[in-house]
Amino acid sequence: MKLLVVEDDRLLNNTLCYNLSAAGYTVDAAMTKSAADDLCKAQDYDLIVLDVNLPDGNGFELCRKIKERRPDTAVIFLTANDMESDMLKGFELGADDYVTKPFPISVFRKKVSALLARIRKQTGGDCYTDGTLSINFSELTATLAGKSVIFTPLEYRLLKVLVRNPKIVLTRQVLLEKLWDADENFVDEHNLTVAISRIRGKIETDGLQYIKTVYGMGYMWIGGMKK
Repeated sequence: MKLLVVEDDRLLNNTLCYNLSAAGYTVDAAMTKSAADDLCKAQDYDLIVLDVNLPDGNGFELCRKIKERRPDTAVIFLTANDMESDMLKGFELGADDYVTKPFPISVFRKKVSALLARIRKQTGGDCYTDGTLSINFSELTATLAGKSVIFTPLEYRLLKVLVRNPKIVLTRQVLLEKLWDADENFVDEHNLTVAISRIRGKIETDGLQYIKTVYGMGYMWIGGMKK
């Protein structure tokens, strides 16, 4: 899932991004309202972690614009205030949760995990999206930047294994075993290599990299990082 952290405290921003990335999410960062607005216009996010007080405006106004553009984007507000009026205003704008600074990172990660799990349950757990690439594994459909992408059944099965294990190195042997289990058909090393190559050719455009080769080990899903 694709997340955006909007926080003008550089240390806190870096800390949040590091921890969310370590948890397997694709994370972008912004330190101003205008920078965050530009990112949200360019792509969709599943969750935005949003500071209330920003140097060029407030998070409430940005939240309103985000929800108008994409109502299903989840928002967690960060604030130094624990005023009830601020919390109520955030919830009225469609915020999903509120975290008052300072807070333990472990608690924050639990909140994010629980919220995203709820989103996956509501939208169906058999889908993947990062704002650019979207895959519906139930319907066997996919789009890249809004344009349809055609995958073979083997490529869909391989993609499903990869996206369900983000930032984890999957050895070729593990992938072969999982692909065998999925359809009880034999998949050999050559088929796996060809499938990886074809998937890359279809989705790794405009400088994006989705599948990283870990030499001597296997492959890792990195979710649309810039090369």
